[in-house]
Amino acid sequence: MFRIQAKMTPSFLEAFILIILIIATMTFCIAGFKSVPHMPILIAILLLMAYGLYKRVPYKELENGLVEGASAGLGAIFIFFFIGTLISSWMMSGTIPTLIYLGFETITPHFFYAVVFIVTCIVGIAIGSSLTTTATVGVAFIGMASAMDISLAITAGAIVSGAFFGDKMSPLSDTCNLSSTIMGVDLFEHIKNMCWTTIPALILSLIVYAILSPSKVLQNAHKITTFKTGLLSTGMIHWYTLIPLVVLIIMALKKAPAVLTLAASTIVAILVSYFHHHYGFGDVLNILFNGYTSHTGIKDIDSLLSRGGINSMMFTVGLVILALSMGGLLFTLGIIQTLLSRIEKLFKSFGSVITGAALTAIGVNTLIGEQYLSILLTGQAFQSQFEKVGLKNKNLARVAEDAGTVVNPLVPWSVCGIFITNVLSVSTWDYFPFAFFCLLSPILTVIAGWTGKTLSYIDKK
Repeated sequence: MFRIQAKMTPSFLEAFILIILIIATMTFCIAGFKSVPHMPILIAILLLMAYGLYKRVPYKELENGLVEGASAGLGAIFIFFFIGTLISSWMMSGTIPTLIYLGFETITPHFFYAVVFIVTCIVGIAIGSSLTTTATVGVAFIGMASAMDISLAITAGAIVSGAFFGDKMSPLSDTCNLSSTIMGVDLFEHIKNMCWTTIPALILSLIVYAILSPSKVLQNAHKITTFKTGLLSTGMIHWYTLIPLVVLIIMALKKAPAVLTLAASTIVAILVSYFHHHYGFGDVLNILFNGYTSHTGIKDIDSLLSRGGINSMMFTVGLVILALSMGGLLFTLGIIQTLLSRIEKLFKSFGSVITGAALTAIGVNTLIGEQYLSILLTGQAFQSQFEKVGLKNKNLARVAEDAGTVVNPLVPWSVCGIFITNVLSVSTWDYFPFAFFCLLSPILTVIAGWTGKTLSYIDKK
């Protein structure tokens, strides 16, 4: 997509007005009418096509722009399919249930906020979904905090921080895979590179949560006991269920391609599942496509474990195709190029280009409230600038996650912000100052840009 040639050169005013109209349309639909982002993006595509036709750009050129834009996401879409099968197979094998159970084992009467943060980190990485983590174990922690009469705002901040740590760093996460694929970076190389800013943010957040934790005795622990009992009732909590995870880690360390790594771990997980449940071949195929369905009878456990499958990825796949198609039109009509030409002189150093990308990701989250678009549009707008100053794409992928993925829950009218507020019954404004991991990530990525530390440079030879 980044090599799409403009078929016209609009004036700066026209380009600016079109961007404002697109932002207004998406904000109006998403925040005002609680619409899924697909529809306002489709409206924006029609708006751009109408503008192109008005400017006498041949329809075929506009269509080619749509196709070229969408084609940039085929790699991500292919990986999403394998993520869907991996999640469902890890549910079948007991890998994810065992990881969640081990997380609950860490609950102690002391350092409550710190423990909440660590457990949600573990669960978030295990299932790769921040919202699912928040809606299940997060709700349990809020109930415990309420019973102990301690700060719900800090508890919610710890939940959000841990859940989005998992969303950012898990190989099962759609945002993690989207960022790495759109920027053309190997998935596990991307995760490794993010550690330079993520681990310091993790450690600093953990320390602050530990300091803020009250010295009260843990009460209402039956909520956690209920979770643990429900997980044990599945009959899938065994040491051997971690074998698929070990395979994933080993292949990642060996730098095997992401698709092969995900496929190998999926196959091993299916084999492991036969140690405690004999699925028919047709059942396996159905679970890999439609996802695993839990039948423990415990609502929260079933909600946590019923997930995965190729079908579960279709929402994200549709959004990626539409967003990238819109991006293709923005480039075909020369809108992105025109806007960047006005501010290009500001991005001459590592620090300035990284700061610009971070502010763009934060801006998209703030103005549009959509997590995926903050990654996609930042990548589309800044890849060429990173190349010009000599920075590898994995730097941009990291910035997109540091200032895109984890910032969305901090915006009250964003998709994640609205969801979390409704689920936890804690307003975004209340937990905002205590979501330390989400606040530190964009700060640390900008600091890395201005100091030049942890950056990867293009070989000039």
